[in-house]
Amino acid sequence: MAARTMEARTGRKNQRYSPVGERLVAGVVPVSPDKSKVLLIQSARPGGWVLPKGGWELDEPTAHDAACREAWEEAGVVCTVIKDLGKISDMRSPVQISAKAPKVLYQFFEVRVDREENQWPEMHKRKRQWVTYAQAVAALTGRPELLDALNRSSLKR
Repeated sequence: MAARTMEARTGRKNQRYSPVGERLVAGVVPVSPDKSKVLLIQSARPGGWVLPKGGWELDEPTAHDAACREAWEEAGVVCTVIKDLGKISDMRSPVQISAKAPKVLYQFFEVRVDREENQWPEMHKRKRQWVTYAQAVAALTGRPELLDALNRSSLKR
């Protein structure tokens, strides 16, 4: 990964899209070394918790690079990819998809957290919390794509 900055990327001008127009989003399932906990972050929407994820940009050679950048920006973690969890299609209804929120194709990676930093780009917007599988399932209810990624990981049930 390139040098970490304290600036989170914004906007979608450098966003990658699939040949059929889906916005390409990369994310991580950060698991503890003993695989008993997963790291969630506060959603941009009040009260929600999510997995770190965001757009794969044109200057990033791989989705893996984008996922690790997102983990840094949103959760303040430096991580190593352990496993590619594969692609997950957008599960929103056609009514929920719009020009402002186009259809998405997710690619998630299971990662080992090498370091949790005290300061990170989105620290004032997002808290982070280690939770059990059951707590994560409860927190991610209503986000089937995130539950799918969680269930593809080696997190202990």
